[in-house]
Amino acid sequence: MKTDNPARARLERVWLNEAACDIEEFRAAVEHRVSLADYPHAADCQKNILIYDSARLAGDCATQDGRRSVLAEICEALATGPGVAVFKRAFTDTRVIDEASGIFNEIIEEQHRTNSGGGDHFAKPGANDRIWNSLEKHCLKNPENFAAYYGNAIIALVSEAWLGPNYQMTAQVNRVNPGGASQSPHRDYHLGFQTSAVIEQYPAHVHRLSPVLTLQGAVAHCDMPVESGPTLFLPYSQTYLPGYLALKRPEFRTYFEENHVQLPLEKGDVVFFNPALFHAAGSNRSAGIKRVANLLQVSSAFGRAMETVDREHMCVVLFPALKVLAAGGKLTQDEIANAVAACAEGYSFPTNLDRDPPVGGLAPRTQAQLMHEALAGEWSVEAFAEALADQAAKKLS
Repeated sequence: MKTDNPARARLERVWLNEAACDIEEFRAAVEHRVSLADYPHAADCQKNILIYDSARLAGDCATQDGRRSVLAEICEALATGPGVAVFKRAFTDTRVIDEASGIFNEIIEEQHRTNSGGGDHFAKPGANDRIWNSLEKHCLKNPENFAAYYGNAIIALVSEAWLGPNYQMTAQVNRVNPGGASQSPHRDYHLGFQTSAVIEQYPAHVHRLSPVLTLQGAVAHCDMPVESGPTLFLPYSQTYLPGYLALKRPEFRTYFEENHVQLPLEKGDVVFFNPALFHAAGSNRSAGIKRVANLLQVSSAFGRAMETVDREHMCVVLFPALKVLAAGGKLTQDEIANAVAACAEGYSFPTNLDRDPPVGGLAPRTQAQLMHEALAGEWSVEAFAEALADQAAKKLS
């Protein structure tokens, strides 16, 4: 809603809300066609998705100036372009992929035997097999194959293009089995994992910031014809600023269902996309293809604090003091909440999603939430310390 009132206009600029999401503004943002002339390093464009030939790209990066040109093009393609690109034959030697797939199959079989392993954030339980933290599990099981796999030049190139140097890699394997239903359309971590009520508390510049803190990718571990359910994308949807809120609304979900695009992939291809792009894993309608992708989530080097802080110890020491101050009426509830915010970890991640799965949403309980629960329930110091230690243990890899 537009207004001539300057104060009201400022509120609308800074505080986005779900009710203000406008499907017509969204249409104007996403209904573009890619001009291949704008992306001279790309080999093709199919269904508004840029296609890069990895061997050609390697040649284009042979000089420093050439590499800088490629980095700039990929960055703009993900930021203001279609938001998604496929890198064909990123793994020229697919034996590396096959060996990694064998490692992942062993892990999945072990999860079945022990009734462990996690579900999918955006799909019904049982629709697939998920390996959380496949990065660490892969490295510990076979460091030689890990080195060959993550030594891949395309993965490094695109990660640097979007995040700059010193990025951090994480990964999760997703195997969508025949009959596995599609995910619901979504944006990804960080804001994409929050409820509308939480998202609306963050000013607009944080909505702009969230997509540049991470990069999403997927390595195809098998040939993925369309019937096997490769990822559904809505090109240019990352450019719609209120998109983290818009996806909660039925008209935007309907638009996604009617306008998404989908490309088949071959084993060894890698697809990268802006985490704010509307996307969803597709339904596996094949008769016998177990569609396996290693989902890469690459994080900015800057997504962390300057100092190391032992917040668990701080919480144990602060808790009895807050109980005394609250009982004596020396601090208001708001002041107590402010003190907890300064002391306790207020974010659910990083965590070990095998042991610390989300409950009633997409994010596990935070240290701050546990502290508030303990204060409200008048827990003993010993009970709180034990619960805090148990929570901390669940987060360890």
